[in-house]
Amino acid sequence: MEKGKLYICPTPIGNLEDITIRTLKVLEEVDLIAAEDTRHSLKLLNHYDIKKPLTSYHEHNEREKGQELIEKLLQGENIAQISDAGMPGISDPGQTLIGLAIENEIEVVALPGATALITALVSSGLSTRRFTFEGFLPSKKKERVDRLKLLGEEKNTLVIYESPHRLKDTLKDMLSTFGNRKIAIVRELTKVYEEILRSDIIERIEHFNKVDPKGEFVLVIEGKKEESLNENIDIKEELKKFIEEGYTKKASVKIVCEKYDLAKNKVYKKSLEI
Repeated sequence: MEKGKLYICPTPIGNLEDITIRTLKVLEEVDLIAAEDTRHSLKLLNHYDIKKPLTSYHEHNEREKGQELIEKLLQGENIAQISDAGMPGISDPGQTLIGLAIENEIEVVALPGATALITALVSSGLSTRRFTFEGFLPSKKKERVDRLKLLGEEKNTLVIYESPHRLKDTLKDMLSTFGNRKIAIVRELTKVYEEILRSDIIERIEHFNKVDPKGEFVLVIEGKKEESLNENIDIKEELKKFIEEGYTKKASVKIVCEKYDLAKNKVYKKSLEI
């Protein structure tokens, strides 16, 4: 008996029009659709008038349900796997089923489509030449800070997902570990209230101390800069000169960084001593 195929189908991350013609065709032709949340996915399928059997496949049943789906694939059924939004297997269930399919020599066909991390990275204005995708950070503070300390050494642009109720704590932890770096905070991508906030970490902390975070967030943070070769600069004294001239401490940090090509977090730490 010929084995079926497992199709990995990305779904819109907000706007229902962000789905490819090929994905719609596959969803119409497969025998079964494995969805992270069948109620959520039903809205998308109804929008495109796709009538196919749905089965629930999520992080709490992925091992047990995965075996069931593999049996169906081995019996010749074609299955499409979708998540609530974006590419299955990226910060949501999917990788386990893909691994099981490969172990059983079942063909896996991944279709291109919407994904929040790439959309946010491109719109951030930060370097896209090299980047590191972290997904969600640990929820516990100590584990989160330990992870940020490692990420802080990355010279690549960082892309991190965060929930609204942890955003302010995460930004504060980033400031304490990274120093004050450029950041783009992308909220509610492709939806009605899409927003892209480009500034630095300090400004975003101040902003969210006044405005409660709402929606799903993608944080894009500049990587660690190379240290300046000029080690003879007395950073604190340079900062004092500009502060005495009437510049704010924040403006003085920016001026000294640009004038001597120094890493912003290094100059910022020195400003805290004044």
